[in-house]
Amino acid sequence: METIKDRIEALRKRIEKLNYGYYVLSKPEISDFEFDRLMKELEHLEAEHPEFFDPNSPTQRVGSDINKNFVQVEHVYPMLSLSNTYSEGEVTDFYNRTSKSLNEPFEIVCELKYDGTSISLTYENGVLIRAVTRGDSVRGDDVTANVRTIKSIPLKLHGTNYPALFEIRGEVLMPWLVFEDLNRERAESEEPLFANPRNAASGTLKLQNPAIVASRRLDSYLYYLLGENLPFDGHYENLKKAGSWGFKISDAIKKCETLEEVFEFIAYWDKERRNLPVATDGIVLKINSARQQLNLGWTSKSPRWAIAYKFQAESAETRLNSVDFQVGRTGAVTPVANLEPVLLSGTIVKRASLHNADIIENFDIHIGDLCYVEKGGEIIPKITGVNKAARFILGDKVRFIKNCPECGTPLVREEGEAIHYCPNHFGCPPQIKGMVEHFVSRKAMYINIGSETVNQFYNAGLIKNAADLYELKAEDVLKLDRWAEKSARNFIESVHESLSVPYDRALYALGIRYVGETVAKRLANAFHSIDDLMKADYEQLITVGEIGEVIARSVLNYFSIESNRRLVERLKNYGVQFTLREDELAEKTNKLNGQTFVISGTFSLHSRDEYKVLIEKNGGKNTSSVSAKTDYILAGENIGPAKLEKAMKMEIKIISEVEFLKMIE
Repeated sequence: METIKDRIEALRKRIEKLNYGYYVLSKPEISDFEFDRLMKELEHLEAEHPEFFDPNSPTQRVGSDINKNFVQVEHVYPMLSLSNTYSEGEVTDFYNRTSKSLNEPFEIVCELKYDGTSISLTYENGVLIRAVTRGDSVRGDDVTANVRTIKSIPLKLHGTNYPALFEIRGEVLMPWLVFEDLNRERAESEEPLFANPRNAASGTLKLQNPAIVASRRLDSYLYYLLGENLPFDGHYENLKKAGSWGFKISDAIKKCETLEEVFEFIAYWDKERRNLPVATDGIVLKINSARQQLNLGWTSKSPRWAIAYKFQAESAETRLNSVDFQVGRTGAVTPVANLEPVLLSGTIVKRASLHNADIIENFDIHIGDLCYVEKGGEIIPKITGVNKAARFILGDKVRFIKNCPECGTPLVREEGEAIHYCPNHFGCPPQIKGMVEHFVSRKAMYINIGSETVNQFYNAGLIKNAADLYELKAEDVLKLDRWAEKSARNFIESVHESLSVPYDRALYALGIRYVGETVAKRLANAFHSIDDLMKADYEQLITVGEIGEVIARSVLNYFSIESNRRLVERLKNYGVQFTLREDELAEKTNKLNGQTFVISGTFSLHSRDEYKVLIEKNGGKNTSSVSAKTDYILAGENIGPAKLEKAMKMEIKIISEVEFLKMIE
């Protein structure tokens, strides 16, 4: 039987490869529906099983569509993605969570989810001044010149009653008719065809020639207004107002007060969307009030006040040609089926998950079998069965390998688990390279190389771990293929610039199991240098907010390994920042030292997430439940009745946000 752990590892490997093809190469292998379903499953499993946390998991980072030929611009407001749902039950859960959290009436705005490429438009005094792609959510490509060719995007607004400075976001789309014409022309010229309109729109927006962009006849729909002085508190009302300024706002938008109205909207557009001139793949649900949005807040990856309901996908039957076995950064070995290409949900599928040894054995699968491939619940397709009745020639039986396909080390399988591992963590190439790739990634040390370059450096014998990057010189890389003086200089400069990366990101870059971005920040704030962290014992670690037994044991285990301690010492000697900077220390106070807070209700001055940060910066601790250890309830409007009753019964002090801000002023 497939275990939870082996399912998580299989999902991570497949998603990471698809991320590279989608965001970097702009060559998606599967539909967005499949990708979202796989990511959703992984997020759910990781949330339910934090003991299997991995900082390198695809859920801990956001893919990038940045093209280095464009200037990168940092977003004023991060362009986060939405959490996806696929059933009415999940929509109901969202509604109930919102109702419980707000404890007051609310409206939900239902909109079509257009299947294009995200864009952020900034207007100043009624004039378009900048257009930026989503990128990695923090910064994106400045594609203003290309966006100016899209006729549905106004260069100058109508009227005079708009904010002096604001941002509006939406999707750049390629209509179905334009897409078909473009692919017809490419077929006649024997050029590769675009897989779908979204891919065509994304590729077009990144062209260096605006004249070609103009010829592609892109379209747009705008769906989200941001700024300091918006006309209304309501998202729906702001969109309607934006329509009067000249923006293309969809008519397929409805303000709902009940779940029944939401489900009616979903049911109508699940059928009617097939008659639209552009591609859609779901419905977006947003809480209407900006005040309520603020109180619901955000996770690190998505807002809590909005979700996307995705329409169901398809399954297909195709032939199994071969099976590959891939080794991940953690040593997990994953079987991947190579298939006869088949069209599924608008994309060509060539590869699918075979999960693990137990699944392979249960399927009794042979090379040449016709397999059932399903995308309805997966980002990367999975094989769900074998059509044994169609078997006319019996090929070789698929069997799980016994040795690592990369280093030859005998694989191990822990008792009670289905996944096989290569235990050679410090000698197996994919595991070594995976750790270096994590170290140089954008949210870690942000060194200007990707997986291909890491692979090239490793194969040339230039690196064996991340610290070796700091010993490389321009003349070392100039000896390699495809390196010129400028690219070598840029690489060396980015290595040098990484020495200014703050402590928490350097800690995250080490790739300690279960230590993601948020946990790294918590540890850095609690232990002001890595030396302090390495000396910390179990009891000291678990006193840090959100650091439980699993994470504490992982940190202790990491620093108990001599090779890891040597790596840290080398990085320190090269100048990597493993202490909090003076300006970071200056922001910290002990005004709330030893005080534990529970936050409940809705607020007007700051969001809940902002209050959590303020508590931690001033030495306090956040918890979610009221107990004898709670010192204060930070209460907004509509505080949860159960928490209020418990706090009063236990005589815990209840303070308002004004009183709290006075405590830390």
